[in-house]
Amino acid sequence: MADITAATFVLAVNDLDASTKFYCEKLGFSEDFSVEGWSLLSRGACKLRIGNCPDAQPMSECQDHSWFAYLHVRDVSGFYQQVLKQNVEIWHQLEDKPWRMREFAVVTPDGHRIVFGEEIA
Repeated sequence: MADITAATFVLAVNDLDASTKFYCEKLGFSEDFSVEGWSLLSRGACKLRIGNCPDAQPMSECQDHSWFAYLHVRDVSGFYQQVLKQNVEIWHQLEDKPWRMREFAVVTPDGHRIVFGEEIA
């Protein structure tokens, strides 16, 4: 069976410039490449392709399960403190979960939700 070597998430955003700025300045992503209507971002093994869709329904208007990624990080507590300093909207505060993960979740300007977690030893 073939190995999966990376993951890329494709997201519609209402304002490409504002979303690119959010991911880069607030969450530490880098813009690797851009073309008309698209920005390709990365941080570690996570890759994002965000596309300008000004008429798309905002994810904030969707009901349950509007989070798109669970990202595993080293030092989730330290990353949580960095995110708080950036005034990023927190969806779920940092806490230990019964599934042996310490995790928190954020909300992007477009209403997408991302969960960040680290396995508890």
